[in-house]
Amino acid sequence: MLHAFPLDPAMWDAQRPVLEAHDVVAPAIYGRGNSMDAWAESILAELEGSFVAVGASMGGGCALAMARQQPARVEAIVLAGALAGPDAPERRPQREATIERIRTEGAEAVWEGSGPAPSADELVDVVEALRDRPDDRATVASLDIPLLVVVGDADPMIPVETARELAGSAPDGSFELVDGAGHLVGVERPEGFNRALAEFLERL
Repeated sequence: MLHAFPLDPAMWDAQRPVLEAHDVVAPAIYGRGNSMDAWAESILAELEGSFVAVGASMGGGCALAMARQQPARVEAIVLAGALAGPDAPERRPQREATIERIRTEGAEAVWEGSGPAPSADELVDVVEALRDRPDDRATVASLDIPLLVVVGDADPMIPVETARELAGSAPDGSFELVDGAGHLVGVERPEGFNRALAEFLERL
């Protein structure tokens, strides 16, 4: 379970009841470098065997990097409010502004997690990774494992059709639209997300 920014692994608390039959690992991404490939390499080194990768927003990018690096270990992927392409050019000024805000005002200026905030440098690393994220659309197109793409119908960052097209680009892709959810589907509408997640896992 790979969390979103600027949250922490506690964002998955609402999913734990439907995952009781599974061994759940929810690592913190902060402190693992300033690229999604570095995050993926670090987390892969901590895990044993194969697994299903569930990623929200930036966590989805990490999940795809894991599949690209060690495809034999990833049994399936769930992308929740996540993209596979690079950061849009028009987002770069926003990323730079966020980095400057963190450096000027500290980690608390952006932190929304339930636990202690990471250091300002660790948060800057994450924003840099988002800004410089790789284009993994070819990774999605080459997946030989099931992929579920979940998006909220009110996501301000990812158009529904973009998410639908991403699911359609995978050989074994499926799509789920959650009514009333914005970008953080599992947090904002846990009932809808949990249902989609449980049904997907049962099919594996």
